Amino acid sequence: MRILVPLDGSDYSRRALSFLTTRSTLIGASPEVHLVNVQPTISAPAAAQLGRALTRRIYEGEAEAVLAPARKKLAKAGIEAQTHAENGHAAERIAAVADELKADLIVLGAHGYAEFKGLLFGSVTHGVLARSKRPVLVVRGLAAPRGDLLRTGIAVDGSKFGLAAVKFALRHRSLFGAKARMTLIHVVPDFVMPVMADLGGVAVPTFTEQEIKRLQDRDFEKAVDPARRLFEKANVHADEVRLTGMPGDQVAAYAKKNLDVLLVGSHGYGGFKTVVLGSVATRIAAKCETPLLIVRA
Repeated sequence: MRILVPLDGSDYSRRALSFLTTRSTLIGASPEVHLVNVQPTISAPAAAQLGRALTRRIYEGEAEAVLAPARKKLAKAGIEAQTHAENGHAAERIAAVADELKADLIVLGAHGYAEFKGLLFGSVTHGVLARSKRPVLVVRGLAAPRGDLLRTGIAVDGSKFGLAAVKFALRHRSLFGAKARMTLIHVVPDFVMPVMADLGGVAVPTFTEQEIKRLQDRDFEKAVDPARRLFEKANVHADEVRLTGMPGDQVAAYAKKNLDVLLVGSHGYGGFKTVVLGSVATRIAAKCETPLLIVRA
């Protein structure tokens, strides 16, 4: 597995490193880990005065101050990492390096904002999501999960986006632990009963409880069965959880109480769109404190 970890020396980026150092199964599988630091570009007049060689040494020196401690921390955990010193627009360079490396995963630490703020994770993470179609793990928790075995949830809705998350989880099982507990999660509509008035003006429900249950059962099977079949084909067990209500709110609440990492599929939009994930994934991201792995179909 080829993993790119952008670092800026903040507590947020150090959390991303801590997440990796707890992954003993992944470490045993000898992942290819790359660390990247992007320095702001020195102004053209200043760079002209300094000269190309000195400017490059400044970039590399500032980057090494961030990368060296991270490289040492990973080495202590048994992970050898390659480092990249870049300069320019942080999100653009991170996305470009991820594409150049053909990274299987980008791991980013982020603080996160409330949904109405527009930027859910902070400008760099938001910018990477807007520019890259590669899977991104956003680590916002205050502490890394304890132990190698992760309680891993995958939100599915029957679409190719949810199935992309399932395929990622099955292809890169070492990230989640040798015996990780996998759970398929789907939120069925509550089918709030429309009512009509009878001749006497009394409100009468148009669906019975039995009919609502049948509709919900049908919805759940349609959403979960394609993912279930992928797990069966891979000979991997997955639990199944059915929730009811607003998908984003329900999945985020379940993840907070029951999961160490949550996977969601997303179509994503370009960099000039306000929303980069799609409506349900955005709602989950706004509410979810659990490490969130976003997979693009």
